[in-house]
Formats: sequence, structure tokens, C-alpha cells
Amino acid sequence: MQLLWLCWALWVLPLAGPGATLTGEQLLDSLLQQLQLSEAPVLDRADMEELAIPAHVRAQYVALLQRSHRDRSRGKRFSQSFREVAGRFLASEASTHLLVFSMEQRLPPNRELVQAVLRLFQEPVPRAALHRHGQLSPRSHRARVTVEWLSVRDDGSNRTSLIDSRLVSVHESGWKAFDVTEAVNFWQQLSRSRQPLLLQVSVQREHLGPGTSEAHRLVRFASQGTPAGRGEPQLELHTLDLRDYGAQGDCDPEAPVTEGTRCCRQEMYIDLQGMKWAENWVLEPPGFLAYECVGTCQQPPEALAFKWPVLGPRQCIASETASLPMIVSIKEGGRTRPQVVSLPNMRVQKCSCASDGALVPRRLQP
Repeated sequence: MQLLWLCWALWVLPLAGPGATLTGEQLLDSLLQQLQLSEAPVLDRADMEELAIPAHVRAQYVALLQRSHRDRSRGKRFSQSFREVAGRFLASEASTHLLVFSMEQRLPPNRELVQAVLRLFQEPVPRAALHRHGQLSPRSHRARVTVEWLSVRDDGSNRTSLIDSRLVSVHESGWKAFDVTEAVNFWQQLSRSRQPLLLQVSVQREHLGPGTSEAHRLVRFASQGTPAGRGEPQLELHTLDLRDYGAQGDCDPEAPVTEGTRCCRQEMYIDLQGMKWAENWVLEPPGFLAYECVGTCQQPPEALAFKWPVLGPRQCIASETASLPMIVSIKEGGRTRPQVVSLPNMRVQKCSCASDGALVPRRLQP
């Protein structure tokens, strides 16, 4: 029985090395391996001037982003609280709109964000306007709505990050939901606490080229020229109280990590914008929450350690991870184009105690 237990323990290998903390060099190595490159490409501003991210690339990236978010949120839908934040349209120009949400004291330090949902009310299109576009195919009556997080840098320049993108029909009306969890994560990590959350919403054609429809201009959201308070944009925040939800194994954000801290998962933000090698190469995201495993583990009884010395001391390691989707720029034949990649094992989902790469059975855990 003991031999069978040892074989099982050595078979269930963790996804990261003991005490491993993700570094910029490791991230670069993983990206180079995924793209089968020997070194990071050197791209200048001239390469990027005419680079546009096509709709199908945006859609592929968003699909991977949402799949990764679902993986990270799995098992966290119990005992969560919900609050709604009212926003407003700060500015509108053509088919691009800037939304602002006051976030002060919306996310206390002892709460973990599970999901953030942006709700916009799509107004019905007048029949006369629909009639003018009546000869077009139903496919031409669709528009792509893209949501981006807008950050204002210290030098006053702006940076947008793709958050969600979906198709809507001009024949529809009512509330539309967009997953903006990543935007709130970015705001938490990169913005000053009193800064509002800024979201940029764009309505675009789904297909370009001659003879394409202008029907996307018919998509309008409430509060654009309507009385204040009617159909204002809403932000839903779903959070978990870490003090009541210890099963997640997250560190107490209000307590410093010391030698006596038990193994837990701690927030660690990787800022890609601050890495020279990522400049002009990594288009999305600007950064991500990677987390890291910190703290100590209870050691097995001396008798067991003596009988099975191969196990070694128990250490706090990442036992479950999630992938990280990216959009990178690729230069081929003198031309630059965007490409979606997915890097495995970049975000720590769960931390566990293990002995030299083997998870210790639950009956031995403290």
C-alpha cells in the first residue's frame, strides 16, 4: 500500500517548480518557444504605424481571454456578493464612446474580484432608418461592439487594452452584457486608487471593403442624447470575501507574509509595458495578474521522512495554473501582422504543499 501511495504521489506532478516565481525572462522564453523564435524581434515605430488588428484576430484573442477567465473563476461562484456601479457617458465621437465609473471604495482590499460585467442598453432603431437599409442582406445588419480599457499615463498619453468584443444586430434592442473583468483587474493594479475606471466602447463594421453597409451607425446606446438617468451604463461587480472563503488559499492582503505564514497565493502583477523586450512586440495585454505561492508548509513526521527520504521537505508551490492569451506582432517578408498566441501555465490558480515535485496526499496536509 505504501509503495502504491508513493507511486501516486510521484505521478501527480505540480505545474511549476518549488517556490517558482514567474520572471520576465521566463515569460520571454515561453513566448519565444511558442513562436519558435531564437530571440525577440526588434520592431520600431515604422513597423507599427500601419498595423491594425483585424476583427477575426480580436475575436480569437477575446475568446481565449474569456476561456481563461472561466477557468480562473471555476469553483468561486459560492458565497459571493454583488454590487452595481452606475456610470455615465463622458464623451462620444462618431461611433466611439468613453464611459466613466467612480470606483472609490468599491473593491475593499479583503475582497477578490470574481467577475465584472458591463451592461449597456441598446436603443431600438427607428423604422424609417431600418427601411433605408432594408435592401441589404441580414449579414450586413450586424455591427461589432468592442470594449477597451483606457489608461492615462503620467505623461498624459493614453493606452487602450482590448477587453471584450461581440457582434450585435441593428434589429435588436435591450441590455447587452460584456465581460470586463480584465479591465477592473488592470484598474486595480495600475491606476491610482481615486482614479475612475475608463472604458472605451467602439461600434464598427464587421466587414470592410466596397459595398459594405453603414448599418453599424444605427447602433446606439442609451444616454446618448437621452434624458440623464435613463439606461445609464451599469457595472456589476461580483466579489468574494477572502475572510469567509478560506478554501481559495489566498493570502490575507492585510497581513504581511512572514516565516510563520502558511502556504497561500499572493497577488503578483507582471507589467509588460515596463519590459523593454515587449515594446512594439506584445500588443495585448499590457500586463496580467500572475500570482505567486508564498509561505511555509508543515513537514511530515520524521519516521515517514526517514522511510521515504526521496520525498524531501514539503514546499509551497503552484499546483494549478491557467494560460495567458496574447496578441503579438510578427514580421514576415518585410510586413508586420498581428498573431494570437496562448502561453500555458502563466497564472497561478492554486497553491499546495508538495515534496520535491510530488503532491502530498490530503491526509498528511495540515
